[in-house]
Amino acid sequence: MSDIDIKQILFRHWGYGNFRPLQEDIIMSVINGHDTLALMPTGGGKSICFQVPALAKEGICIVVTPLIALMKDQVDNLSKKNIKAAAIYSGMHYNEIDIILDKCIYDNIKFLYVSPERLENEMFMKRATKMNVNLLAIDEAHCISQWGYDFRPPYLRIADLRKIINKTPVLALTATATKEVVKDIQEKLDFKNSNVFVKSFERKNLTYYVFKQENKLDILLKMCNKNKGSAIVYVRNRKKTRDIAEFLIRNNIPATYYHAGLDLKVREARQKDWMNNKTRIMVSTNAFGMGIDKPNVRFVVHMDIPDSIEAYFQEAGRAGRDEKKSFAVILYEDSDIIDAKKNLAATYPDLHLMKRIYDAICNYLQIPLDGGVDQTFDFDLNVFSDTYNFNSTIVFNTLRFLEKDGYLMMTEALSSPSKIFIPVSKDELYRFQIQNEKYDGFIKILLRSYGGLFNDFVKISEMLLAKRAQIDINAVKSILVHLDKCGIINYSPINTKPQIIFLSKRIDSKDLFFSQEHYYERLKAASTRLDKMIEYILNETKCRSRFLLEYFGEINALRCGTCDICRKRNQINLSQVEFDDIIEHIKPLLKERACKIEELSTKFPNINNNSLVTVIQWLTDNEKIKINEDNSYVWRK
Repeated sequence: MSDIDIKQILFRHWGYGNFRPLQEDIIMSVINGHDTLALMPTGGGKSICFQVPALAKEGICIVVTPLIALMKDQVDNLSKKNIKAAAIYSGMHYNEIDIILDKCIYDNIKFLYVSPERLENEMFMKRATKMNVNLLAIDEAHCISQWGYDFRPPYLRIADLRKIINKTPVLALTATATKEVVKDIQEKLDFKNSNVFVKSFERKNLTYYVFKQENKLDILLKMCNKNKGSAIVYVRNRKKTRDIAEFLIRNNIPATYYHAGLDLKVREARQKDWMNNKTRIMVSTNAFGMGIDKPNVRFVVHMDIPDSIEAYFQEAGRAGRDEKKSFAVILYEDSDIIDAKKNLAATYPDLHLMKRIYDAICNYLQIPLDGGVDQTFDFDLNVFSDTYNFNSTIVFNTLRFLEKDGYLMMTEALSSPSKIFIPVSKDELYRFQIQNEKYDGFIKILLRSYGGLFNDFVKISEMLLAKRAQIDINAVKSILVHLDKCGIINYSPINTKPQIIFLSKRIDSKDLFFSQEHYYERLKAASTRLDKMIEYILNETKCRSRFLLEYFGEINALRCGTCDICRKRNQINLSQVEFDDIIEHIKPLLKERACKIEELSTKFPNINNNSLVTVIQWLTDNEKIKINEDNSYVWRK
């Protein structure tokens, strides 16, 4: 496959004349059969890195991703380009999955998107052996590492899939991974050789600010008035989303709010209005943003402290994807640091409490011992929490632990339209119509209204059928349910609610096993990540961009010159190297004890005295050091 051929594919399907930096290198690595790990920042064009090589080769590309909404978007986008794609995820009808898997073997489907828990399904694994898989793409690859900030145990089954398709190269993609996670990803995916492509995480068009403010709403309002573009405002709880949006609206700023507790249709409408620039400001919990590709977001504001650098970098990175000047701002006060630590504690509920919640969920859903496996249930977390008087945050985090240990999983609410498939032959259907005359007319309307019902699941509208049959919509639903029970059709009604899927049978809660080692290891790792986030916020000497880049291993990054730290630094007319060198020498000493300038000059004779005085003055002005009555200096605690 030549360079010209992949560029022709890029132009034919995406209309781009050239690849972005690193994309072409990654694509050629995959085409040449090498296992490849690509680290690319949010909005860096990761999907093209697996879609182009998959189109360049015979066979199908399997894409593993945890984001069902993203699956649907990508399948729709590929279909619009006349590229055959399909998605399989929990909650779909067994027969629909069966049909899709057959098409992946016998039809020319090019992309199959699967959620990671599908890899634990025996039917999927058996069918995969019959597929001509040209590439295995792993999105959000950091999820395979228990040292990553979003570990998901089903990702560990990818190694089993690799054994089945052992001649197929792997392309793992992530926007956030430390050195430890990069190494762990390659080991868990059984890379034959280490092969990592790293696109610098530096975003030259994105300026980072951190401001300590008591009245954060006033600062937010000033930002919205000064910057006329689109924005996302992140907060930790649902009530704040509404309160802040209403505050902005009262001040003539077009805003709305978004969180997972809103009705799905409301969320979809608000997201659509924001994407189409009908609403400027989206105030949201972190439920908003994954898979959203809006290029003209001018600023992202965090009103609460994120849980980790990884999470912050992803969310802040949603600003300025069009490579125009944009801003990422954190507004905080001292109480926010206390709240962040309390939130971490709630994220790791007591082990005995989690067992009680597991029992309550099973009882609420009326699941007997040894039952429930592979079953899907609608689940309203708030109604359940109120029913059993549990804190909803603790319930949510318990569900995450139950998911991580392979007991069950909770899916986000998605708009899945009603679908019908006729699994019987035309002769069998005809016999049923003769024997059940009262359903004959309705079945004829169904067949006249929709084609392809004998070949695939087809999207239907109960409202349209009700109009054509001249009956109530509830009567239509009742007939469809009855025909489904008779085995004449497979009916998957529309679903807009979150769901719980049991990945294993219900067990006695006393036998519920949470690895204490993993529990405390994860708690320790999460605590370390939060400490680093707090360090970033409290930092007043190191360039914001440089701090973030060094966290991800880019140790030679230059200061950006535009963040709040650099703006203060720019006033003292010292180079980055000289300023940092002086800080590196004097900070440990001033933390240990007070010193006068004369002593510092003697202690560090290689430092230019004028430069030393300049740095000391800057540190004093910015309240990093204080001056004592004897004119000695000491680093503030």
